[in-house]
Amino acid sequence: MTHDEAAARQPREPSGRPADPAGSGRTPLDRPAPDRPAPDRAALDQEAEEVAVAVMAASRLLVAISARALSSIDDTMTLPQLRALVVLESCEPLKLAAMAATLGVNPSTAMRMVDRLEAAGLVDRRTNPANRREVVLNLTDAGRAVVGQVMAHRQAEVSALVARLPAEERAGLVPALRALTRAAGELGVDPFDEVRRIGGLVADPLAPGR
Repeated sequence: MTHDEAAARQPREPSGRPADPAGSGRTPLDRPAPDRPAPDRAALDQEAEEVAVAVMAASRLLVAISARALSSIDDTMTLPQLRALVVLESCEPLKLAAMAATLGVNPSTAMRMVDRLEAAGLVDRRTNPANRREVVLNLTDAGRAVVGQVMAHRQAEVSALVARLPAEERAGLVPALRALTRAAGELGVDPFDEVRRIGGLVADPLAPGR
């Protein structure tokens, strides 16, 4: 008997499809494909842990680069003070309360930080004419110069470090870092967006004509 003759003799459903000989009610076309093996949960957890350790190591490296960049410009300034200057450079003019919230510190800590930065001639602090109970902060020219110098020094060191990587490893970093940034979502808060959210100044109340 040929294959075609055997197929012709096979019992069929009214629809013309081959019947299920096992009586399960399913024809061969209805039966699901075999399940794929489930991923190894332990392996996935181990991989995630390795990625987290690598990201933390890279974070420590970037902090160290920032510290070296700062010490090359001003060895008396701390990284939190530099961060305050960077926030101001991005968002000035800024209320003191908004700076404290953006930096994640309490107002008294922010006030002490501003006291030191003002004494160093890096920050200008004035009363908000629209609300005498509020303090408005701006960078001085000297403060703006410090931020620019530190950022340029850090950029140069990071660029030199990246240039030491093989080309294929450099190319692989770009999508990985972008994916990490996307995964951070709202955790990667932009300072200016945060200032807007908490009611920081978006126009200069001390500008002439206001």
